[in-house]
Amino acid sequence: MNSFAPLSGLTFTKMHGLGNDFVVVDARLPGPRVTPALAQSLGDRNRGVGFDQLAEIRASDRADLRLDFWNADGTLSGACGNATRCVAARVMDQKGTDSLRIETAAGVLQALRRDDGRISVNMGPPQRGWAEIPLARDVDPLALPLAGVPAAIGMGNPHCIHVVSDADAIALDEIGPLIEHDPLFPQRTNVEFVQVRADGSLRLRVWERGAGVTLACGSGACATAVATHLLGLTPPAVEIEMDGGWLSIDWRDDGVWMTGPTAHVFDGTLAPAWIEAMA
Repeated sequence: MNSFAPLSGLTFTKMHGLGNDFVVVDARLPGPRVTPALAQSLGDRNRGVGFDQLAEIRASDRADLRLDFWNADGTLSGACGNATRCVAARVMDQKGTDSLRIETAAGVLQALRRDDGRISVNMGPPQRGWAEIPLARDVDPLALPLAGVPAAIGMGNPHCIHVVSDADAIALDEIGPLIEHDPLFPQRTNVEFVQVRADGSLRLRVWERGAGVTLACGSGACATAVATHLLGLTPPAVEIEMDGGWLSIDWRDDGVWMTGPTAHVFDGTLAPAWIEAMA
């Protein structure tokens, strides 16, 4: 059987963390650059590859590499915790190391491989003031003037966290976009619904701005752990179950540490003709 001829288009890697899936593009290599139009076309699960976010690796003079994040709608995202963990795992495998420094829009983040193979990333300190989250006006971030009195926390991107009695009963695909575009959030917002269980763990479901309902959200898990601790509902370290699985979150003096599994699914190459058609 004849194999397909090799292509000279843009190479990429498909990865996921708890079903939160990513396309990873290394912009340090020769090839086309990611643009809003290309990111949106790549994010199409029928006509492209499909992803929750695209992680673009760039050179950095402050760390081992820089990561920029694109949403499936072609907009940029300030942070993506699970994508950061996935890229860290891949690059640590390539470099034969168990630690990495990654520059993002939120600052330089430390990534570590744990003895059990899980990857930890320090997502840095949370943004707690209304202007830095950001919110459109000076209100109490822990008691927003919205239905359900949710809390707002920034983790390099804004999050609106609702504490509810049953997270699985929420019509997330209906409520999520309404809150994402509420005027209180000048940069839109990610939307979380969290249930505190009797054993102290959290059940979390997330609507991500620019992506929709996702199986997991690393920055959302971090923001939720911070919010529930500030509200007196949980300790600084907590286990969080999302639709795709579990993350361990630990808010320490040096930042919010997130730990969980990663998976490398496949490597691929985008056909040059497809890239040209998307230009």
